[in-house]
Amino acid sequence: MSTKSSSHILLLFLCSISCISRSLHAANNDQNALFLACGSENGGTDEDARKWEPDAKYLKSGDKSVMTQPGSNDPLAPSVVPYTNARIFQSESSYDLPVKNQTAHVMLRLHFNPTAYPNFNVSDSYITVSAGKVTLLNNFSAYITAQALSQSYIIKEYLLDHVDSSTVEIKIKPFGKSSFSFINGIEMITLPDIFFGPDPLIVGFMSGSSDGAQQSVSVKDNNMELMYRVNVGGQYISPKNDSGGLMRTWYEDTPYLYGASTGVTMRSNRTVSYDGMPSYVAPLSVYESCRSMGFDSNVNKNYNLTWVFNVDSNFTYLVRFHWCDFTIDATRINSMVFTVYISGQIADMEVDLVAMKNRKKAVAIEKDYVTRVDGKEGQLWVAVHPSGANSEIDNAIVNGIEIFKIGGGTTSLAGPNPTMSDLMKKHQEEQSKEDPGKFAEKEKTKTNYVAITGAVGGVAAFSVAAVLALVVYKRKKRTVGVESRTGSWLPIHGNSHSSGSKSGGSTTISSDAASNCRYFSLAEIKQATKNFHESYVIGVGGFGKVYRGVIDGDQKVAIKRSNPSSEQGVNEFQTEIEMLSKLRHRHLVSLIGFCEENNEMVLVYDHMAHGTLREHLYKGNKITLTWKQRLDICIGAARGLHYLHTGSKYTIIHRDVKSTNILLNDQWVAKVSDFGLSKTGPNMNQGHVTTVVKGSFGYLDPEYFRRQQLTEKSDVYSFGVVLFEVLCARPALNANLPKEQVSLADWALVCQRKGNLEDIIDPQLKGKINPECLKKFAETAEKCLADNGIDRPSMGDVLWNLEYALQLEENQDGVLATSESTKQVDHGSAEEVSQHNLIAMHRSTLSLESDKGDNYTDDVFSQIVNPTGR
Repeated sequence: MSTKSSSHILLLFLCSISCISRSLHAANNDQNALFLACGSENGGTDEDARKWEPDAKYLKSGDKSVMTQPGSNDPLAPSVVPYTNARIFQSESSYDLPVKNQTAHVMLRLHFNPTAYPNFNVSDSYITVSAGKVTLLNNFSAYITAQALSQSYIIKEYLLDHVDSSTVEIKIKPFGKSSFSFINGIEMITLPDIFFGPDPLIVGFMSGSSDGAQQSVSVKDNNMELMYRVNVGGQYISPKNDSGGLMRTWYEDTPYLYGASTGVTMRSNRTVSYDGMPSYVAPLSVYESCRSMGFDSNVNKNYNLTWVFNVDSNFTYLVRFHWCDFTIDATRINSMVFTVYISGQIADMEVDLVAMKNRKKAVAIEKDYVTRVDGKEGQLWVAVHPSGANSEIDNAIVNGIEIFKIGGGTTSLAGPNPTMSDLMKKHQEEQSKEDPGKFAEKEKTKTNYVAITGAVGGVAAFSVAAVLALVVYKRKKRTVGVESRTGSWLPIHGNSHSSGSKSGGSTTISSDAASNCRYFSLAEIKQATKNFHESYVIGVGGFGKVYRGVIDGDQKVAIKRSNPSSEQGVNEFQTEIEMLSKLRHRHLVSLIGFCEENNEMVLVYDHMAHGTLREHLYKGNKITLTWKQRLDICIGAARGLHYLHTGSKYTIIHRDVKSTNILLNDQWVAKVSDFGLSKTGPNMNQGHVTTVVKGSFGYLDPEYFRRQQLTEKSDVYSFGVVLFEVLCARPALNANLPKEQVSLADWALVCQRKGNLEDIIDPQLKGKINPECLKKFAETAEKCLADNGIDRPSMGDVLWNLEYALQLEENQDGVLATSESTKQVDHGSAEEVSQHNLIAMHRSTLSLESDKGDNYTDDVFSQIVNPTGR
């Protein structure tokens, strides 16, 4: 790129940043916006350009509180501000927040980061919050909520009715004598009239008039709590990209879709207009994308496009739909008519978007409905279906959905704390059946676990047990030919592994595993590491510190010591031993032995002289790997993973494939490591293992994230992220980049599909890769990142493609090259040769743990040549 071109782009970038900053500043001033970083002395600016100020001057006099910071920063928090400071209250306290415009509604957001604070156990915190006469939260546990939703932080958003004084009093107090309350951030924005249109229709009630008109009800004078705000069929929209300066967050709808038929996503190729509707209702991005039922009328007639949302029972809800009909060219009334169902009842029988906007095309529309949710389930179902004979086209679309809990005549919006998901409970029940004693002990040591019934309230980025996650996912769903719909990585509670047993307790190592590896005494371990001297530390992971050491006089080893406060503990320790003691492969790290003594849990491995793959890409980067070295490393790691999936007696799913778990020995041979989260598939008749979501964010399979169904393809997805990591030499997640670039998987796919992937590859590699090789490598990585596992290649296919890419790199003059790992065993086409080479290579490097004999090897690796599935 020329200097002139680069300067021009830089100038445009700076101008756009300046414009965004000015527009946000103007919007915030116009809307009387206030952002308080609670417990902070200086405030700061967050990732969305909001300027947060200290909260001290808004506290009432006589307040006794503690300003504190978490023991460690959470890398999954969306922004440093306001989540790295907190104010803790041990008695009732209050804020007085100034309001300039007393005729408007007030939008209030409360931010909670339920992490470890010095001298305070966050699981003991139960909070009651009120705004004026309205109770917003009662007996609220941010800790329980975060665990139930698998989120690392919680945001509660409220719309308060017209404020009749110059201030809003926010009272915060602990619920119970032994409790305390805390808060990390408060936002307050005065709102324009967002309920400007006709009164919402009441679902399930007709007026009784001769025309059967539906009853409506006014909601303008009610307090409300936001439950969900989703950009249906579109991408995540960050607060800075919201309209009207309201700083709302719009999540994508994938986690809430119900059923196998989820329609198709579409983007507008027309210019969308508001046509007199206020732009602050929703950003144009919401109306420029939609989820449609599809293009096959026969299919559409037989299913509903459905979303399911968890809500609090015994409350009334306002459901707001956002529509924009850009999917058809017709401007005739009755071109596309559909029915809207809410909670199993007809909400609107004949929605005709063309008629609603007087035959105008690509015009934004919003419409509200009110429904009641009673009973124990606490679910709100939303569905659309073609109206049949009344419509020329059998289709239905939705662009956006917002759901608000209505306070009605009550003075409380507070709901119960959420409970753990059914899948999570099932997992715990299975653990209890497998080892009742250990499970009972584990439950006994849990900190103040309170079983509180109820459904999920608040702004839920994801309902977990349908997630981790993710987010971010989050990785989101992708459709070929349609722009990626993920926008942001969403919060996940805890460290890179979403949950795990604490260190301590006793393990049960099978006699078979124990006989296959060596038992070390603690004295031997201390001697090898000079009593765990800090100068011997060579790495730190989720399990604990890793030390270099020497045993038996001259054998170099790596010694992994469990951290007592780590979330990875007994289960991971036991799994690692059970797995690695039975696996022997050139591309799997070798477990030499273990030590369990004096509450210490220690694992001893072969020393890997060159450390992790990641540190040779961008962490330290002392040695720049050539492209061929990187290909060899990827191929080696793929061999190890392929062996896990197909070479052992049962399918083994690694579940935490990432660049830090690919180690390099002194010969630069890649070895897959860290099997603490690995799962052994049963007989895989179901094709998956149902299990609680674990893994490392940025590498997490979106399908596993959504369904909690783990398959070999989950490893394939994670490996696809590693491939792009190798090519681009950047982390899987980088929160310092613009939101659309935070996730490497998202950004690389966008660039790949736009044909400009070369713009983001490692500068050290530019111009040094055979174009055909690069094309093959990138296509392989892209296929690995398919949103649905069924669309991803097997690890055997990935391995074959990487071997083929290496052949293309070495075969730049059209002459077949050979290497130590791929020897020519037959003549013929390049493709035939590559297949034979691959089989020969595997036979020479694979050690199968199987009682099926030599023929089993042929059966397994015939799958590579003629893939038929497992």
